[in-house]
Amino acid sequence: MRTPLGVRTAIGFTGRDRLVAVLGERQQWIRIAEPALSALAEPLGVTTVTVDPRLTAPAAARAAPAPAPVPQCARREVSPVHALYD
Repeated sequence: MRTPLGVRTAIGFTGRDRLVAVLGERQQWIRIAEPALSALAEPLGVTTVTVDPRLTAPAAARAAPAPAPVPQCARREVSPVHALYD
């Protein structure tokens, strides 16, 4: 996550109810101690741990899958002069 100033932070919650209130029912979670969370975040360059944040930005929308390419039609060669008079 990021703080309101844009700094990267690891987040933890002191209870499942607090996690659900902020991130929603479908958020995956594990039970972990703060020192272990800090140790996991450190190799990613994250040096801050935020406990029980009350607000988060909405989840980013997933990009829609790219549409299947449209097959190209066979093109017939037409002289530009004939194309003007066809």
